[in-house]
Amino acid sequence: MSKAAPISLWDESAEEREHTQDLDGNITTDVAIVGGGFTGLSTALHAAERGVECHVLEANHIGFGGSGRNVGLVNAGLWLPPQDVRDKLGEQLGAQLIKILGEAPAYVFSLIEQHQIRCEATHNGTIHAAHSPKGLEDLARRTEEWHRLGAPVDLLSREETAEKVGSSAFYGGLLDHRAGTINPMGYVRGLARAALGAGAKISTGVTVKKLVRDGNKWIVETDQGEVTANRVVLGTNAYSDDLWPGLRRTFTMIHFFQCATAPLGERGQSILPERQGLWDTGSIMFSLRRDAFGRLIIGSMGKAIGGDRGLSRRWARRNIRRLFPDLGDVDIETAWHGQIAMTDDHLPRIHRLDEGLYTPIGYNGRGITPGTIFGKAMGELLSGGKEDELPLPMSEPISAPRGPLMSRVYDMAFTANQIIKSI
Repeated sequence: MSKAAPISLWDESAEEREHTQDLDGNITTDVAIVGGGFTGLSTALHAAERGVECHVLEANHIGFGGSGRNVGLVNAGLWLPPQDVRDKLGEQLGAQLIKILGEAPAYVFSLIEQHQIRCEATHNGTIHAAHSPKGLEDLARRTEEWHRLGAPVDLLSREETAEKVGSSAFYGGLLDHRAGTINPMGYVRGLARAALGAGAKISTGVTVKKLVRDGNKWIVETDQGEVTANRVVLGTNAYSDDLWPGLRRTFTMIHFFQCATAPLGERGQSILPERQGLWDTGSIMFSLRRDAFGRLIIGSMGKAIGGDRGLSRRWARRNIRRLFPDLGDVDIETAWHGQIAMTDDHLPRIHRLDEGLYTPIGYNGRGITPGTIFGKAMGELLSGGKEDELPLPMSEPISAPRGPLMSRVYDMAFTANQIIKSI
């Protein structure tokens, strides 16, 4: 059988080897984990290190969902400013989550070092760039609060941002020294390798059809046999389907696309010369970064539309010319998109769906750090930890009835934005 087409640039360029293994008939395990992404594999790694028998079931291949399509920014905190997190969660819970996720990049990079994960790791920070004067005001507010919390962040002037980015298009920026960039597919494959080394089992190409409670056990019915488990973790996030009724209606799904140039060589060296990743303050956010091979990767909200001369590639060329007018024409090598689970309040969740059935979900575009940290927390819980030690309290799922409608509305708005900014 021929290999399936790559799902992203990262799928092609990752140095870590892809792991594939069929499910060998009916099996029994302590914990069944559905989904081979950041959350599922971090759960497996941390649970297995604590002696818990666990088995990951992935419908396609490792990193097939959002993990292998991610921008690769290892950011601290959440999409919301820290003071807004406290306002929504209360002082104690808000401060706890801010601290945990503020330290999350350091933990991700420590795992990369510990397990020697080959993922183009660059720990030089990320830049939140102001697309307007109002955007700079928002960044100043964020900076003030991060400074109050003792975080190593700098508010950059327009001139300082231009020097860091290689473009004068921005009004300023927030440089977060805690953050960095990775090849996300390399990272998730490295987590799989580390989990296997710790004793976890992983099966790929296994579609979970049904979850059935049988006494104090769960029967996980798949297209390759049954898995009997004491507990189950769903690590499907934005790729959740109808496996658990109503789960995918608890968030609004949006798309984020990226386009990668061919390697630019010397002429691209002045763009993000310190290899920080960037995203902006616009309501329809866009991202920018370079990889280890000199490609420029630019993206925004929406789907990758069209082929070699299609809309998304025109959008990419137009915006690269706007940002870097001296660069000249560039070849777009590939384009792809992934899915993001957006919650109404832009905060993640840890749901208890039933006795012994859990799902961390709703990362709002911050998959790498929350996925790793929430997976770690699940691994600790499954090995005897206490629920009150989780980053967030366990909650019941609440339907977002307008989610499917808003997903379509956003899709149309993002497509219109691509059209307008391609002219």
